[in-house]
Amino acid sequence: MSVTHYALAVAVAALPLAACSRDVPPPPEATTESPEDAPPTERVVGPLTPAQADSLATMNERLKDYVALHQKLESELPALPNEATPQQIDGRQRQLEQRMRAARAGAKPGEIFTPEARPVIRRLIAKVFDGPEGKQLKASIMDENPTKAKVTLRANARYPDTVPISTVPPEVLQTLPKLSEDMEYRFIGRALILLDAHAHIIADFIDDAIPA
Repeated sequence: MSVTHYALAVAVAALPLAACSRDVPPPPEATTESPEDAPPTERVVGPLTPAQADSLATMNERLKDYVALHQKLESELPALPNEATPQQIDGRQRQLEQRMRAARAGAKPGEIFTPEARPVIRRLIAKVFDGPEGKQLKASIMDENPTKAKVTLRANARYPDTVPISTVPPEVLQTLPKLSEDMEYRFIGRALILLDAHAHIIADFIDDAIPA
C-alpha cells in the first residue's frame, strides 16, 4: 500500500470516532450559583464542604421559623384597601413591626445567623472580594452604604427611617443562601444585616462580614 493510500485509509477510519466525540456534550462550567428552582430558604451555594453545608443548614432552619412567624402575624393584620395611601401602608408596616418585636422580645445576634453559619458566610463573602473585581466592588459598596456610626446595630430593632438602605451587588447575592421575598441582605458599614423588609426590622446581623 502506498503512503498516500495508507494516509487516506487512516483518515477514513478516524471519521466515526470524530463524529462520536462531537456527539458527547462538553462538561458544564463550574459555578457557585444554585438552581433557580431551589426552595427559597433551603438553597445552599458552594463550593462547600459537607461540614460547611451543614453549618448553613442551621441558618436555613432558623430562617424558616422566622418567616413562618412573620407570615402568621402578617396574616392577622387587616388587609389594606386596593388604593391604600402611604400613611395606611406605613401604619400597617408599623403594626407588623410591633408584633414581630414583641414576639421576639429578647432576641440576640446569632439567632438566625447561627454561630455555625457565621464563619461560612464570612468565607463566602471574602471569596467574592478576592476576585479580580473585588477591590472595585468593595469600594462601590462602602461608598453608598451607611456607616455603623449612623446606625446602632441591634437584633430585632427597627431599621432607622432616616438612614438610606444600601443595595447589594448580584455577585454577593448569588453567593449567599437565597432568601424569601420577605427578607433581604443589606450592608451597614462592614456588617451584613438580615432585613425584614415588610416589618422594617433588623432581624439579625454579622459584624465585620466584609473583609477589612
